[in-house]
Amino acid sequence: MILGKVNTLIANRSTDNGFYLIDEQENEVLLPNKYVSETLKSGDSLSVFVYKDSEDRIVATTTNPTIQRHQFAYLKVKDVNKVGAFLDWGLDKDLLVPFFEQDQKMEAGKSYVVYLYLDQETDRLVASSKVQDFIEDEDIDLKEDQEVKLIVTKKTDLGFKVIIDNLFEGLIYHNEIFKPVSVGDTITGYIKPLREDGKIDVILQKAGYKNVIEPNSNLIIDKIKANDGFLPLNDKSTPEAIYKEVGMSKKAFKKTIGSLYREKLILIEKNGLYLTKS
Repeated sequence: MILGKVNTLIANRSTDNGFYLIDEQENEVLLPNKYVSETLKSGDSLSVFVYKDSEDRIVATTTNPTIQRHQFAYLKVKDVNKVGAFLDWGLDKDLLVPFFEQDQKMEAGKSYVVYLYLDQETDRLVASSKVQDFIEDEDIDLKEDQEVKLIVTKKTDLGFKVIIDNLFEGLIYHNEIFKPVSVGDTITGYIKPLREDGKIDVILQKAGYKNVIEPNSNLIIDKIKANDGFLPLNDKSTPEAIYKEVGMSKKAFKKTIGSLYREKLILIEKNGLYLTKS
């Protein structure tokens, strides 16, 4: 039974306070009545999140929080007191970020990227906004073009820092961003060619003609057809106008219309794109 994680447990016995669940070693935890379904019976298997309630008792809940142990997430501060900041993570008991685990002084109503871990001294789940302390920088087992889950953590002069698959730190460059990106966003990305210095670069659209040009070609052709054979964009259009109209970066757009033009499927004029007569 792992504190701070979703566990698959077996319903064991019913009491006035709820249903006791057990793991393979027959350790028990209470599922309070508010989470017990009318159909639950002894021997049933169910997935529950295990944590400590406000009275420091280990309990189970069928509600999945927005963060689990050894994960990063973007959470909002509900309150701040002399102990620290308390975050909304979707459970009855708020999640504590002690003052010594705050990268900057947290304020009620604002949101921050945090990491959830088990404090070994108190045996309690706590969060930290000092995310850099929990980033892995060794045994990086990523591959070029690998699809990964990203959490955006910080905007820099070069681009946006991201956490990759709850493990590694990466960077998306400003000139390779084709859609609005903000701190706290959870998005899909792809690993660029790996660097010798160990740093990881990420892009938001899979590279390669087959994966980029062909789907984008279909999109642009469909857009032109839906607009009576004309699209008010060309290679001189602004990145903002291109993204608003077709949802892609200017670099990808220029490659795509260049391919369509060479295939004689479109005409590129000063006022926009036209389908050819064929």
